Amino acid sequence: MTTLWRNREFTLLWSSQSLSDLGTGVASLALSLLVLVETGSAVGAGLVGTVSMVARLVIRLPGGVLVDRYDRRRVMVVCDALRVAAFTALSLAVLAGQVSLWLILAVALVDSSAGAIFGAAEDASLRSIVPVEQLPAAVARNEARSYGTSLAGPPLGGFLFGLGHAVPFLGNALSYLVSVVAVLRIRRPLQGEREEQPQAYGAALAEGIGFVFANPFLRALLLIAAPLNFAIGGVLFTVVVALQRNGTPPAVIGLTETIVAVGGLLGAVFAPALQSRLTLPGLVRVICWAAAVLLAGSALLISNIGAAVPLAFAVFLGPACNAALFGYQAAITPDRLQGRVISIVMVVATSMAAMAPMAGGAMVATWSPSTAVLVFAAAVVGSALTATFSSGLRQAVEEPAEVALS
Repeated sequence: MTTLWRNREFTLLWSSQSLSDLGTGVASLALSLLVLVETGSAVGAGLVGTVSMVARLVIRLPGGVLVDRYDRRRVMVVCDALRVAAFTALSLAVLAGQVSLWLILAVALVDSSAGAIFGAAEDASLRSIVPVEQLPAAVARNEARSYGTSLAGPPLGGFLFGLGHAVPFLGNALSYLVSVVAVLRIRRPLQGEREEQPQAYGAALAEGIGFVFANPFLRALLLIAAPLNFAIGGVLFTVVVALQRNGTPPAVIGLTETIVAVGGLLGAVFAPALQSRLTLPGLVRVICWAAAVLLAGSALLISNIGAAVPLAFAVFLGPACNAALFGYQAAITPDRLQGRVISIVMVVATSMAAMAPMAGGAMVATWSPSTAVLVFAAAVVGSALTATFSSGLRQAVEEPAEVALS
């Protein structure tokens, strides 16, 4: 079995999406800066972010049905072609001095919607180009890509915006064009055979939901991943609020997110080594309990930048957990259901994460930041208890992926 780096199809997809993700990170900051420069409205800049988040969440379920129904290569190409057109149009408007808030919102909407569908298609295609035994490693490398581009994107976006307001958007359009070419060069089919008479949307979605909730492992995955995402996002928000209250300089507060992102990037790099030493259930249990202790440790350091260190260690453990869980999920889910299952899991997990800042703000307003952090740590204890006692995780040992798939 060749290594992932010698897997032409995976390497082609991974490298092109690294560039694409970097372009997305560049453009996300540049869009907010463009609103501030053109309108001077902080509310407008915030609206762009909100529209992007809501669109990404709303489109996931229909997107999952879409990528299970149609040719995934074609879906990915169409999504990126739309994004090329959107950012090219925005670049031309910037150069012509004809930018409006409505145009920026429309571009953000197209980018987020197409990106969510593309992501579902990419994740659903993974099992078609990667051997079952290498799926956890492939997920880990995708995690490394995500953390790396999230670190590099915003600073590069600010630099390019300073060179010229249209530069980051032209660069992002080019990154999507490279993605189109790379996807077209993938030789293997990205899905199995399709039904001649596809199901109606409601029936197709219901089948996906039924599959998720009927499978003990996938139920456990939801109960583990959603509280973890909720807690880590909530603790990060709470730490930022606590530092701001204590008069910490903005540059130091910004360093908090950098420390956490570096933890995630290093965790993705070392994820395969962690996976090789423990069974899937053992790995997830250790990671969940360790994350609960580390997040609680942030409460002791909440008044200074040191609170980011335990959080970074908790995030360091996240990629190994995600790679193990989502690698097995990809292996046991039939190809025709991949898009729907991934979308359902992501909707549940990201919905919880989206509520974290609001929950953190409410708790900080009512109690202290330390108490809020402890509440979030308690949510991870819930994940750890599920990992410890759920029969769904034991399925991964008693029923290896190759057996479950058959």
